[in-house]
Amino acid sequence: MVADSKLVSYSNITALLQAGVEFIAPVPAAQIKDEVYAALDPQRAQAVGWVPERDERKPEAERETYRVLEDTHTLAGRRKSDPPLTVRRILVHSTAVAAGQQAARAKRLAKAADDLDKLAGAAGGRHYKTREKIVAGIGVVTAKRRVTSCLRLHITADEHGTPGLIWHFDQDVLKAEAAVDGWYALITSVPAEKADPAQVLIHYKGQGAVERRYHDFKGPHAVAPVFVQHNRRVAALIQVICLALLVFCLIERQVRRALGPKAMTGLYPTTAGSAPPAG
Repeated sequence: MVADSKLVSYSNITALLQAGVEFIAPVPAAQIKDEVYAALDPQRAQAVGWVPERDERKPEAERETYRVLEDTHTLAGRRKSDPPLTVRRILVHSTAVAAGQQAARAKRLAKAADDLDKLAGAAGGRHYKTREKIVAGIGVVTAKRRVTSCLRLHITADEHGTPGLIWHFDQDVLKAEAAVDGWYALITSVPAEKADPAQVLIHYKGQGAVERRYHDFKGPHAVAPVFVQHNRRVAALIQVICLALLVFCLIERQVRRALGPKAMTGLYPTTAGSAPPAG
């Protein structure tokens, strides 16, 4: 079973372990402190020999790369009597995720800097005559741009009591945030002898092929809500939908095999000259 982070709860993991169901799921970000990721060195992690489809035609130097480490993750129950659950944890570093986070941070800081410069320029003016007004304006900026942790500021006053604003971003804090970029974690009950850390990540990356069937479910099949009176009818409708998805997938597979390397359009949106996603 490959799922998203909503699967990761004490009750769900308990039930899966008791049923002997092997699973892979990402750990919710709130369950792992940044300090854990900051202490990791991507260069000491195992390289994963897997290339995303979107990068297959790119030069090797431009492809996204993945590295993995393994340790354990423990989940605690709400009650003191709940036994702790310890499972394998795969720590993953992605260069594409890191680049995305760095770009998002740079954009966020640039917008915050622009807002703060405008606020500093307006300090003491008609709209920001008092310290309280400036503090309120800073609160709006920090909440909107999410820069509370790295923002350092000082509200000044001249000989006439007119307030002013001096600010800067704490580079040590930004450096600590950057050390976490690119990392996320998966937990799994798959035994190590069946899948090493790299194989666990590759299994997880296969989720996209299944997720595309949700697109088919909502798109070409146009499944709409149906109200029924008995659970067995719900089960019957689900079975019919699954059979329809299976037929759809088999037809798509045959078409892909017949086309070979040629681009296929119609089932999925593709750009000119790009290869369609694998089914």
